[in-house]
Amino acid sequence: MLRVLEVPFKKPPVFFDYRSQKFGGYNSNERRNRLPPHIQASVCPSPVFSSEMSGVKKLRTDLNRSTNVVYQAHHVSRSKRGQVVGTRGGFRGCTIWLTGLSGAGKTTISFALEEYLVSHAIPCYSLDGDNIRHGLNKNLGFSAEDREENIRRIAEVAKLFADAGLVCITSFISPFSKDREEASKIHASAGLPFFEVFIHAPLEVCESRDVKGLYKKARAGEIKGFTGIDSDYERPEAPDLVLKTGELSVNECLHQVLELLRDQNIVPGEIMEEVNELFVPENKLNLAVADANTLPTISITKLDLQWVQVLAEGWASPLKGFMREREFLQVLHFGNLLDGGAINLSVPIVLPVSAETKQKLDGCAAVALEYQGSRVAILRNPEFYENRKEERCARQWGTTCPQHPYIKMVMEGGDWLVGGDLEVLEQIKWNDGLDQYRLTPQELKQKFKDMKADAVFAFQLRNPVHNGHALLMQDTKRRLLERGYKNPVLLLHPLGGWTKDDDVPLDWRMKQHAAVLEEGILDPANTIVAIFPSPMMYAGPTEVQWHCRARMIAGANFYIVGRDPAGMPHPETKKDLYDPTHGSKVLTMAPGLTSVEIIPFRVAAYNKTKRAMDFYDSERHADFEFISGTKMRNMARSGQNPPDGFMAPKAWKVLVEYYTSLQKDK
Repeated sequence: MLRVLEVPFKKPPVFFDYRSQKFGGYNSNERRNRLPPHIQASVCPSPVFSSEMSGVKKLRTDLNRSTNVVYQAHHVSRSKRGQVVGTRGGFRGCTIWLTGLSGAGKTTISFALEEYLVSHAIPCYSLDGDNIRHGLNKNLGFSAEDREENIRRIAEVAKLFADAGLVCITSFISPFSKDREEASKIHASAGLPFFEVFIHAPLEVCESRDVKGLYKKARAGEIKGFTGIDSDYERPEAPDLVLKTGELSVNECLHQVLELLRDQNIVPGEIMEEVNELFVPENKLNLAVADANTLPTISITKLDLQWVQVLAEGWASPLKGFMREREFLQVLHFGNLLDGGAINLSVPIVLPVSAETKQKLDGCAAVALEYQGSRVAILRNPEFYENRKEERCARQWGTTCPQHPYIKMVMEGGDWLVGGDLEVLEQIKWNDGLDQYRLTPQELKQKFKDMKADAVFAFQLRNPVHNGHALLMQDTKRRLLERGYKNPVLLLHPLGGWTKDDDVPLDWRMKQHAAVLEEGILDPANTIVAIFPSPMMYAGPTEVQWHCRARMIAGANFYIVGRDPAGMPHPETKKDLYDPTHGSKVLTMAPGLTSVEIIPFRVAAYNKTKRAMDFYDSERHADFEFISGTKMRNMARSGQNPPDGFMAPKAWKVLVEYYTSLQKDK
């Protein structure tokens, strides 16, 4: 299609002939004759100069509809394209058409959905109304005709994105029903899914937001034809989804859209990051208890029960129980569960049993798990497979050193592993005075919602909190506020399962953390202290992925990683078993963790000039003192006080009391 332009010139125009490489006057007929015959007929023999146009006030265009064109089918099928677009196989092309008043929340939801899908390896692109009018539709105004053309173009572009295998999200007011219906027909004619989503917010809510100040201008008469003020918005009669953004949070709206896409088989269910709890429903509990009392049993250890708690509360979602051999091999060799899309799970969660137990129970349809005489769970369809201990240790820890405390337990465990679907009879309680801190992922998500958190940053720890740790957390909060978050909440999440003998026990650590909050080092109003039930494996960068993903399941979207996370000295050489920086580096590269942002460790040390913990500056090395964990423990044992500003005084007092109690016990 050629456009014939009316262009004003004050002097005769001069043109450059690309063939002769010379400048000259314009000979329209000569140049017309050079064109192919089928085009010559549609080209006027000479330029048309308009006497109406003085200067360049107006550019008039005549649009000729294309004729004699035939649609050419692609050689690549949608199915084939779906195999290579993104890392999750399957064609997912569709358009999600967000419609609603200005200020209803279309762009916010569109960008949140785009970010979520892309972070879960679902190719996606958001077409935003304002952005499109900066480019493709910059020549359109807001008349009824231009609005119609605006939506037609967007529908055609969205169709191309969807046909390419992307989830295309459009966020346009699109006030007229007939335009939206036409957009739907454009997709239907191409055999592509189209979902109309009404972003429903009352006019007064939209006006109260008015981030761009458009409503104020429309009310003042500065903008004419503004939708909702002096131009109608025609509500969808039967949308695929209605999101009441005046009542729901962004995350709640996001979840509803994801449910729609899941139900329509656009996205796989596992990207929902749903917490998969394994507790028996209350209405089936009596039957399950009766069943458990008739089943043969496997006696489990305290360590095993801690893993039962981890599985039951959903920290390892989507696992349905202790790993079967297929899941075990995927995790051991790839650090991921692979069935249904790659899901980061870097550590085996397995139940070891003896050869005698295997021989006795092999072939049973179900067994009961028994701890200290009480039946706590049922394992359905158990699968027994060999516990290749040395191979597991070499891959999980990068060493088979028998003095490593967790490796020692693996080596002393049963020669077989048993996996199966777990049905846990009731929530695990330890009755140690700390159960109120053992919040499940579901309970944590509800707390974040109740606190109206718009960001959750998690800090995992197995040691007492000193002011260097606090500095990292304070700095993270500051940075989140600078990025525009209004209410970032800290999840202070000490590990509560098994730890090695020389670590400070959980009850003392919890007392110490409470003292840190009491002294205001961390803000109690924006901090949740809870216990993560997982045992500690001391597996370095492999394990830190597990720690991060578990917090992601619980609703954290930022994760602070410290120096040498999940590390320890080599039991024989006493050197670091893992490079102290590798945990942070691995987390930033790990697959399947893209919906949580990693806040990398910054080295903190005691600034002798400031008499406070500070971020280390190599150019002022002499100002800093590094206080190691060993030095800190020795000072606490001897009752010495650390330098002012190293740790909150009440928190230090708790630490001194703990080490004093050890000496009394001896």
